[in-house]
Amino acid sequence: MRQGILGIAAVSLALLTSLTACGDDTSTSAGGDGAKIGVILPDSKTSARWETADRKYLQQAFDAAGIKADIQNAQGDKNAFQTIADQMITNGASVLMITNLDSGTGKAVIQKAKAQGVTVIDYDRLTLGGGAPYYVSFDNVKVGQLMGDGLAKCLADKQAAKPVVAYLNGGPTDNNAALFKSGYDGALKAKFDAGEYVKGPDQAVPEWDNTKAGTIFEQMLTGTPNLGGAVAANDGLANAAIAVLKKQKLNGQIPVTGQDATVQGLQNVLAGDQCMTVYKAIKLEAAAGAKLAIALANGEKGEAPSTVDDPEAKAKVPAVLLEPKAIFKNNVNDVVADGFVDKAELCTGEFTKLCADNGVG
Repeated sequence: MRQGILGIAAVSLALLTSLTACGDDTSTSAGGDGAKIGVILPDSKTSARWETADRKYLQQAFDAAGIKADIQNAQGDKNAFQTIADQMITNGASVLMITNLDSGTGKAVIQKAKAQGVTVIDYDRLTLGGGAPYYVSFDNVKVGQLMGDGLAKCLADKQAAKPVVAYLNGGPTDNNAALFKSGYDGALKAKFDAGEYVKGPDQAVPEWDNTKAGTIFEQMLTGTPNLGGAVAANDGLANAAIAVLKKQKLNGQIPVTGQDATVQGLQNVLAGDQCMTVYKAIKLEAAAGAKLAIALANGEKGEAPSTVDDPEAKAKVPAVLLEPKAIFKNNVNDVVADGFVDKAELCTGEFTKLCADNGVG
């Protein structure tokens, strides 16, 4: 009997160690035990921004306020996401700021936090039906509108006649992807209705996976040889599409949009392979999210002057919404001048001359 009890204890200890290691593997914690604010970022695969921008700017804001925060990354793992949240709550966080992997995962965390008296801020992505009392993001419908308008501009520059336009949408479980699509659908609707453009393939990319995006776009191109343009819902998906176009020597001939203003996306814009991107000043988003989290952690009332609709909960969620900006070849420097992208990283190798030619300095 004693041996059985010892065996169970050993297994329990091993499981606990495994869970702890899981938390360690997914984080470079800034606070740990006793942190008043916990931040869970979604991954580092779908976009470079989470680790290169959001983490940095959030940490700077918390440090400047002298408040202890714990920033971790779930690396796309739904179980790790919930484990990290549990650890943060257990360790005393009074506020969680989360970027959900999907609404189901986010909702489970929000409900558990609420039961423990912990306030949750949906950061960048709204958790549908989740009931988080605050949301901080960009106006994501506007992001989509800028992509649709940008594609129309690039098609006009190419004087394309009745181009077939494909949609390479973001992850089907991400509410932001739906908002982006709503935006570019709205921007292009008049063109489709008037017969100026022809609606082509329209497909979501599971989990924003760039490899899957390449496969999907290759199928689109094969099935639609007269493809004239594509709305890709972020720079990673755009680059996957561009890689396919390069194989067919069609890069630069078929305009492709993006958003996030990543280094790779901006280089594609400078090279003429990507029509445009959308710059979201992550520094401002992080500052707004941190300001709200700090106020709540200090027992103050958070300020959220806007609202967004949660169609699943049929509720309006108090929100802080920031303005995005369209970036074409001629204003890439705006992103560099804002400090979002380092010129040395962007303007390297073959891009040195392209930067100089387009006033990036």
